[in-house]
Amino acid sequence: MAQPIGIFDSGLGGLTVVRAIRRRLPAESVVYFGDTARVPYGIKSGETVARFAAEDCEFLCRYQPKFIVVACNTASATALPLLSRRFRQPMLGVIEPGARAVQAVWNGRPIGVIATEATISSGAYRRAILRRLPTAQVVEKACPLLVPLVEEGRDAADPIVRAVLAEYLKPLIEAKVGAVVLGCTHYPLLKDAIAAIMGRDVALVDSAETVAEEVAYCLTNYHLLETAGVGDSRFFVSDNPERFQTVGRRFLAEEIPSVERVTPEEFFGTPRRAPARVEEVL
Repeated sequence: MAQPIGIFDSGLGGLTVVRAIRRRLPAESVVYFGDTARVPYGIKSGETVARFAAEDCEFLCRYQPKFIVVACNTASATALPLLSRRFRQPMLGVIEPGARAVQAVWNGRPIGVIATEATISSGAYRRAILRRLPTAQVVEKACPLLVPLVEEGRDAADPIVRAVLAEYLKPLIEAKVGAVVLGCTHYPLLKDAIAAIMGRDVALVDSAETVAEEVAYCLTNYHLLETAGVGDSRFFVSDNPERFQTVGRRFLAEEIPSVERVTPEEFFGTPRRAPARVEEVL
């Protein structure tokens, strides 16, 4: 395996980012870690999320990644500055690409953001959007039940999912938003239900494609881009690899040949700093 792109999330949602990156950069290898033993991150304190995210990066660094994608919106919102200081690899979260994506579709109406409690509490999306669109009105709503519902395998057609979404989306409907940022990598799997509730004239912003484009730009800029052959992928989780493999097909839109479970000794042991493989560019 060539020096890979490392990607982590609290569970399954980051597979939507993996899918976009593999489609955009087929020659790149990927190592993915889903912290399924401690999902969801979105209801935990910022301090706890930062610790978990650092441990996730430490694990990925055992595979000497040339670039790390923080595919978890909550970790991107609360821990990215800390991670960028601590690790040598260039690193990208999903907040800034999401803000750039909403800028491209803004029509002057209020902008809705749905995300986990921790992401909303951080104000990261609001700040990122207002830096680009200082006159925009941003309406935020925490949706703590959506991640566990998706991780249970429930989809957009499930009546429980639709009932929960209808309640969560009320403030956005009342504000007459023109766009909704799906501020969690799990939410694209509920896109059909969200679109049905919000209506055809509301744009839904999924940052996965924007993340893939930015990863391509960064790797090119850092002279790290693979252009020949077809990349390999490895998937690791901290719990229940069988369930990850089964449910993960919905996120990745293809079969996952194998998933490796990381033992507690490997994952929660003494952290080891990554070798200096690339310059610290952030």
